[in-house]
Amino acid sequence: MSKYVYDFIEGDRSRADLLGGKGANLAEMTRLGLPVPPGFTVTTDACRAYLATGAPPDGLYEEINAHLREVEARLDRWLGDPRDPLLLAVRSGGRYSMPGMMETILDIGLNDTTVTGLAARTGDERFAWDSYRRLIQMFGRTVHGIPADEFEHELAALRATAGPDGPGAGQLRDLVETYKKIFVRHVGHDFPQAPHEQLFLAVRAVFESWHSERARIYRRQERIPDDLGTAVNVMAMVFGNLGPDSGTGVAFTRDPATGAPGVYGDYLTDAQGEDVVAGIRNTVPLTELERLDPASFHRLREIMATLERHYRDLCDVEFTIERGRLWMLQTRVGKRTAAAAFVIAAQLAEEGLITADEALTRVSGAQLAQLMFPAFDTAGAPEPLAVGVGASPGAAVGRVVFDSAAAAAADGPVILVRPETNPDDLPGMIAAAGVLTSRGGKTSHAAVVARGMGRTCVCGAEALGIDVERGEFTVGEQVVRAGDLISIDGTSGRIWLGEVPVQPSPVARYLTGELRPEADPLVAAVHRLLGHADAVRTLGVRANADTPDDARRARELGAAGIGLCRTEHMFLGERRELVERLILADGPAEVGAALDELLPLQRADFLGLLTAMDGLPVTVRLLDPPLHEFLPPLAELTARVAGAQARGEEPGHDGVLLTAVRRMHETNPMLGLRGVRLGLVVPGLFAMQVRALAEAAAQRVRAGADPRPEIMVPLVGDVRELAAVADEARRVLAEVPDAPDIPVGTMIETPRAALTAGDIAAEAHFFSFGTNDLTQMTWAFSRDDVEGAFFSTYLERGIFPVSPFESIDATGVGRLVRLAVAEGRAARPDLTVGVCGEHGGDPDSIGFFADAGLDYVSCSPYRVPVARLAAGRAAVEARTEKSDSR
Repeated sequence: MSKYVYDFIEGDRSRADLLGGKGANLAEMTRLGLPVPPGFTVTTDACRAYLATGAPPDGLYEEINAHLREVEARLDRWLGDPRDPLLLAVRSGGRYSMPGMMETILDIGLNDTTVTGLAARTGDERFAWDSYRRLIQMFGRTVHGIPADEFEHELAALRATAGPDGPGAGQLRDLVETYKKIFVRHVGHDFPQAPHEQLFLAVRAVFESWHSERARIYRRQERIPDDLGTAVNVMAMVFGNLGPDSGTGVAFTRDPATGAPGVYGDYLTDAQGEDVVAGIRNTVPLTELERLDPASFHRLREIMATLERHYRDLCDVEFTIERGRLWMLQTRVGKRTAAAAFVIAAQLAEEGLITADEALTRVSGAQLAQLMFPAFDTAGAPEPLAVGVGASPGAAVGRVVFDSAAAAAADGPVILVRPETNPDDLPGMIAAAGVLTSRGGKTSHAAVVARGMGRTCVCGAEALGIDVERGEFTVGEQVVRAGDLISIDGTSGRIWLGEVPVQPSPVARYLTGELRPEADPLVAAVHRLLGHADAVRTLGVRANADTPDDARRARELGAAGIGLCRTEHMFLGERRELVERLILADGPAEVGAALDELLPLQRADFLGLLTAMDGLPVTVRLLDPPLHEFLPPLAELTARVAGAQARGEEPGHDGVLLTAVRRMHETNPMLGLRGVRLGLVVPGLFAMQVRALAEAAAQRVRAGADPRPEIMVPLVGDVRELAAVADEARRVLAEVPDAPDIPVGTMIETPRAALTAGDIAAEAHFFSFGTNDLTQMTWAFSRDDVEGAFFSTYLERGIFPVSPFESIDATGVGRLVRLAVAEGRAARPDLTVGVCGEHGGDPDSIGFFADAGLDYVSCSPYRVPVARLAAGRAAVEARTEKSDSR
């Protein structure tokens, strides 16, 4: 018979798949002897069984009762005891942290009888009735879907009429009766009085919350699989709302925004944990706890140090103090900003807690990309409108919106402004450039979720009077309405009316050589980890560059050459006229004359690139797109010619162009006369480009330089196509004095090329995968059409975890890549293999390319540092997997 329930003392952190992250870490803290309230975990296996059938698996409730009896015996208190009741907290806990997305129900076990027992035991009638109203509110919303606003409206009305010390016991008793009526009105029966029924219904509700809309959206955003399910943690309640000697808080072992060591977190006196996380009351800094309760503060610091040493990482903890006694309710490896991730990883490596390899795996290419974004230049900025808590760094400028739907529907960047966010605001937070709240701190829902997504966030801006219904907020006499432009700084917490200019980030300045590593702790961390990535990576990183400026910038950013020079970009602008002459040429003489005019221009282009990349490879792709792309569109020409004819005028040159465009028109030009086909059909076109490259290289050789050009033939589908172009290229190269050896290779961008790679390798010195076209042709997708047509639907329905144009489709396209690498190298062992599509700069794809045996990736210049870091991570992870498999 399956085991579905584990006591905290039975598990450990290695069993997160079964116990969920929260349950595994509660078990780990219990094993460490830390003060954790007794409890047990219902496993993810039980959740998956429930979600599959709609009913709890056989024996689940009997197991829960058996473990509950053990908790009762340990505490000598019993669920439902009218004199001294045991109360329970029921919390979700998936394998991966999903802050605020799942459900929690506190105070299970209270009813009309036990509430008086709780009041007698604690000597605090007000506390007992406040706990009861919390239970009805949480239970009603979570188990039965009663709108939270109905409860909040009644609570707000009571607080507005209560005295300075808040509602009294009698008022809270009356509020409980009001809540019961709300419950009956929505559910059709009384609030359940049987504590065990409350418990079982709460467990089921947590299971069902796995498929809530907000949880689905969060998993899709964070790429968490949908089939994992959640565990449920049941533990004895401890109370932070028992007066001034009680409280609750959230703490970090290091600053999750910057990574700096110290005391970071939020604390609330006389409160329960949900009050902190929900951001409904503004907290005090954790340092204030040292004054309020020195003993608990110092014990908490000791525990946090123990946890950081044990987990060897930033830890995020939730704790409650019940009448001077400290209890640990949760720990996890904490979410952090991109900046903090780099700083903490470097610090831990310096402190010897982790190795340099481990430090590298703690950061990602996506995080490095975030750090390269600009920040506000506040030198000339006006006085801020208000200042809140900088909860998630970044510079965000956008139009004000007050609800999630408006954020999701907006065309341009927006700032989502809310009193506080809740999980239902997730779609708006995803769509917004930044989030601004008037309540909450660094551990509120808005802060935690924004940090996890890399969104700029400012919380707790108390000066803002937010009126969501009217669509405005006020700061003193200043009124800011929906649609107004504001700027928010997630580092300093400052808020400005209007747009504040931005400046380059220190990381970007370091990467381009403007800033020394020691100038800033973050820059020093990036320098250390990126340097280690370069030392361990086996994958080279080149750049896609078409101009000398792009090439120089790529080299500054660490590129080891050019993996793709798109020569079609050299035929734009003023040169279109020369291309027109080539297209309209009548006979070999006119074609030759047009190519002769293009030759010196191409030679100058290549000379600039070879100079900027001296000593490094420069892979030049011969002309790829259909020639008619260099002419005006068919519809535009047709309209111009028709207009001239309607006026009785001769269409002139437009008429000649229209004839040519009609002659060259293709139904699907991406599958038409382009790439290698163009070079074979237009005599002399590729020969001109090869000659220009050879002459530029020869000029550099005569100057004592070290040019390393490579010729890449696009869109090959058959070895005979490549052989024809390669033969022509060799004839041209032999005619150019002082030209160095120039290898000829090809792009593998058609499925047939991948499937016949062994044959093609006989003529190719190198392969470079053009994964944009290879993805289009393998999936039968026209990228320009399908992304707007149905990709969003595919992503929402989980058919795609991510767009195959964003991250490599390892199963389909990736299989073609692996096949081509294997068969190409079998035919030519010294074959060099790279990739130059958009996937070459995608951190998630780079690990695949390293594993598939590629020699290099090539990406846009500004993605080069990202690719270097991702390649280093891939090398470390591959080495670790190999070691683990022994």
